[in-house]
Amino acid sequence: SKKRMARKKGITCKDLIMIKDKFDSISLKKYAEDSYLNYAMYVILDRALPNIGDGLKPVQRRILYAMSELGLDASSKYKKSARTVGDVIGKFHPHGDSAAYEAMVLMAQNFSFKYPLVDGQGNWGSQDDPKSFAAMRYTESKLTSFANLLISELKSGTVDWQPNFDGSLLEPVIFPSKLPVILLNGTSGIAVGMATDIPSHNINEVIDATVKILEKPKSELNDLLKIIKGPDFSNAAPIIVNNEELHEMYSTGRGGFKIQAQWKQEKNSIIINSLPYQASGSKILEQIAEQMLNKKLPMVVDLADEGDHEDPIRLVITLKSNRVNAEDLMNHLFASTDLQKSYRMNMNLISLKGGPKVFPLVDLLKEWLAFRKDTVKRKLEHRLDQVNDRLHILEGLLSIFIDIDEVIKIIRKSDEPKNDLIKAFKLSEIQANAILEIKLRQLAKLEQIKLEDEKNNLDNEQIEIEKVLKSKARLKTLIKKELIEIKEMFGEERKSPIIESSNAKVFSEEDTLVTEPITVVLSKAGWIRSAKGHDIDPHSLSYRGDDNLQDFARGKSNQLAVFLDSNGKAYSIPSHSLPSARGMGEPITGRLNADSGVQFISSIIGEESSKYLIMNTAGYGYISEFKNMTSNKKTGRAFMKLPEHAKMLKAIPIRKDHTHIAAVSNIGKLLIFKLEELPILGKGKGNKIINIPKDKLSTGDEFMAHAQVLADESSLMIEVGKRSVTLKPKDWNEYILSRAKRGKKVGKLINIERLTEILSPIEE
Repeated sequence: SKKRMARKKGITCKDLIMIKDKFDSISLKKYAEDSYLNYAMYVILDRALPNIGDGLKPVQRRILYAMSELGLDASSKYKKSARTVGDVIGKFHPHGDSAAYEAMVLMAQNFSFKYPLVDGQGNWGSQDDPKSFAAMRYTESKLTSFANLLISELKSGTVDWQPNFDGSLLEPVIFPSKLPVILLNGTSGIAVGMATDIPSHNINEVIDATVKILEKPKSELNDLLKIIKGPDFSNAAPIIVNNEELHEMYSTGRGGFKIQAQWKQEKNSIIINSLPYQASGSKILEQIAEQMLNKKLPMVVDLADEGDHEDPIRLVITLKSNRVNAEDLMNHLFASTDLQKSYRMNMNLISLKGGPKVFPLVDLLKEWLAFRKDTVKRKLEHRLDQVNDRLHILEGLLSIFIDIDEVIKIIRKSDEPKNDLIKAFKLSEIQANAILEIKLRQLAKLEQIKLEDEKNNLDNEQIEIEKVLKSKARLKTLIKKELIEIKEMFGEERKSPIIESSNAKVFSEEDTLVTEPITVVLSKAGWIRSAKGHDIDPHSLSYRGDDNLQDFARGKSNQLAVFLDSNGKAYSIPSHSLPSARGMGEPITGRLNADSGVQFISSIIGEESSKYLIMNTAGYGYISEFKNMTSNKKTGRAFMKLPEHAKMLKAIPIRKDHTHIAAVSNIGKLLIFKLEELPILGKGKGNKIINIPKDKLSTGDEFMAHAQVLADESSLMIEVGKRSVTLKPKDWNEYILSRAKRGKKVGKLINIERLTEILSPIEE
């Protein structure tokens, strides 16, 4: 059919083949690749990434330009935001109105932009809910005075212009920004295959660093880091980043940091008055409340949001009592809620060459300064052209005042006054037109004086502009002067303090327990239990059959309980998990994998740094800290190496005021020596406390029976059956010898059952 149609039109098959060859064919794969690449480049260059020159994305630039065209500068009245959005989407940005309005809102929120570019009136959202802003038909807006730093030189020939989407108008390709706004307000965006995340910075620090690069172009990063301390946000929430991380961030353009909420304690309450960037107070309270419901925060009794217009952020956490460690609680909340958030830095920008690039800090400031120098040059050249044009006209106007009557005569009588004026006074066409447009009142002598003054002023301005354009040093001085003036006008001190580290740590199961005093009880048969309080008498408890008390220890419910067996092993059990002392308890062997036939000798509970006297019947021992005994294994840990025929003795707690150790053998020999003579060990055999002959130890005739630690003013009570002997400090001095001696007999006492320290009245 195509051939028939072609014949009717006089086209041959050969012609059809030639026409077909003129069209390029392309595979679907190639077409898809090219289309996606075009889309990706559009998103990267015209939507998601800001330009290094003005730090703005296209939609932000178009909003600000539309507002400036509507006359909405800082000194004007507010206008409905819908008016601005209508102009933006109708003239420059053919996208949805909600997208344009949200971009406008972001530039008006002082918690989103450190230095807002839009001055909003009405509900523009809150940090707690940034999207809670009112519709654009309700809010009003205009530009801030800070935005003027971006657009004030727009009509001064500083930037290139491009057609809008339908070619009916022109819009600026970029704004002639007087500051590196990209560092001041920061930004974030997700393009195709890349993203950008730039935090805000302090204006004083950025200007000082820019001036430093301007004066000394060879300045290195370390020089700038003395000026720029790190990111800076609109509130006082501290930033957590160390020097090494800062150096990596600014040397590569990539890195990360954390922001922590600022808080203080008032009696039984924690007051949070600054939150991390873009953190929601209501969400944080929900996170804390969920932990309270799950009984992970028993020390917290109430939550409240007391924020108002004057103090937008004021979260109150009420504690159970003033004994709760607020710092530990906050460290837990930092680790488990948005009270501490992580942020990343990725300084990915559209460079002056027109493509995306990740900028280190030094390169970014140098590139922006190149942009600013070019902008100022273009502004000066534009002004110079204006000055030259005006001088040209002024020369023509002043030339006619010599013979003004002749000029009037020519204008009145000539058919072509412009041409006759050009011939008579040797004027240019521009000058002749200017003369013809003069009003009669401008022919007065006073007007001539004004024109001469204007010409003199313009001559001087022309000379100054030409000097600046011919001198790089003068150009630098001009830019520096502008920056310093801006600093004086908009400068402010840093708000976000920098701290190097955070102690954020989630509570362990033990940390979330209600801390209360307890007494851990161990029976001779190896049954364990726990009683609330320290006032309970373990001897008065009921025991099974012939069983009786072996040992007890007093501590807190959030601490570990350690049990030592007769083979020198140490086992750990969380004290809060022990059965109640209201019953008989349970066998310890049900909790642990102990060796068969062993007897549990001692129960211990204390702080990690608490010290104890560890010893055995062979007369060996050492001092060890509580943390050396703990283990998370059911099989325990080998703690003391026992000599042959030796058994463990009860561990004795050591206080800070203890100075001596008293040891006694079963035959009644007492030895007292200085505490410092015994070493502090993590584990092992230890050193000899009292000398016990090996042959007598093997037969069981002699062994170390008991030991006690004493303070200088303490008395020592020795018990045998129902008898007891008390040695006051002056009495027990005669038994002080060096460590590892045999000791001296205490009267005729044998088979001593217990040594007890009796505190002095002052210590009691």
